[in-house]
Amino acid sequence: MTAVPLPTGETLSAGEIAAGVRARELRAVDVVGAALERIERADPELCAFVEVWNEDALRRAGEVDALLDRRAGGAPPLPLAGVPIAVKGRHGLRAAGPLLAAGCVAVGATSVPGPGTPWQTWGLGARGLTVNPWRADRTPGGSSAGAAVAVAAGLVPLATGGDGAGSVRIPAAWCGVVGLKTTGGRLPSADRTGLAVPGVLARTASDAAVWWQVVSGEPAAARPPLPVPAVWSPDLGFAGPDPEPVALARAAVERLVAAGVVRLVRPRVPLRLTDPGPAWLALRSLGTGASGSRSTPGLALDLDLDLDLAGAHRVRAGNNERLDRLFAEAELLLTPTAPTAPHGHEGPGDRYSTSLTWAFNLSGHPALSLPAGFGADGCPAGLHLVARHGREALLLAVARKAEASQGEARTGN
Repeated sequence: MTAVPLPTGETLSAGEIAAGVRARELRAVDVVGAALERIERADPELCAFVEVWNEDALRRAGEVDALLDRRAGGAPPLPLAGVPIAVKGRHGLRAAGPLLAAGCVAVGATSVPGPGTPWQTWGLGARGLTVNPWRADRTPGGSSAGAAVAVAAGLVPLATGGDGAGSVRIPAAWCGVVGLKTTGGRLPSADRTGLAVPGVLARTASDAAVWWQVVSGEPAAARPPLPVPAVWSPDLGFAGPDPEPVALARAAVERLVAAGVVRLVRPRVPLRLTDPGPAWLALRSLGTGASGSRSTPGLALDLDLDLDLAGAHRVRAGNNERLDRLFAEAELLLTPTAPTAPHGHEGPGDRYSTSLTWAFNLSGHPALSLPAGFGADGCPAGLHLVARHGREALLLAVARKAEASQGEARTGN
């Protein structure tokens, strides 16, 4: 099996699609039809979808066109008019109401991990194992596996995700796209533990920002004063990441510093979090009734853990105190997104793929994975940005400025 080539620069962003459809320079039916054709061509190899809704999608696209035609000159804003989106899993439409109201057209449900294994960094589509579009012998990450692949391969510009331990940010990093996890409690979530929150995968930070404005109702934020003070931590004081993802993330940080986007500061007390893994597993058991061995999102291990809820709350409180102290001195925390490169389809082995992400599901902080370059194996890596509670707009503003500075560097401006 060979990897499916990524899209060329001709692929339109969600913002460009919506602007063209609103101006009637594009028809939503044509845009959605082209997305469905791309899925039909590529998905037999990528296996990013569990369902594709051809007839429903084209009917909905026709409704968007008709609405805009009837209200020419006085049409509703529809900030995502005609934008094809993919939703996470077969039940993803339940949470997509604000996106559909904004003019999006749902084209299908993306793959999530299948049954039979406790590790969640993979996906199972209707046609087989979901593959990383950069290397088909590697996993795309998970659990928002198909969502990341659909966006990275140019099938759709936006896909919804859910992040309970890194399930948006890890596949974003391993597929080379933007992945945003929202602040705990800001958006509705069916997860009784409060660990899992909605998120999005997008090719650009600008598209992720439009998604955020639609689902949150938050107006576009003013640009933050630059450079933004940030703290770099390769391991959060406890994780053992491999050298390569650390080096790629650090190089991405240095590019942000050189572009004047961030300014590194040294905290008075170095950040050393307590490993959140056992606490996460204990709290997860409250909502699932499962043992730690069945709740582990990134391992293929059978862990024998004493799930002590009182101890879990102590770990959470201690880490929250350390993070509060850090965010009193800086606006951002920067780390690698994942501790390893994408693993093969046989599983992650004895490594926690979530070791750098699930601390912030426990704490509730918003976090974003930004593409950080490529490893020696040809697979992408991510830079992880974490902000204070409720500061999604800051994450997105920094990510947008980072993308703009990269574009300026490529063009020599």
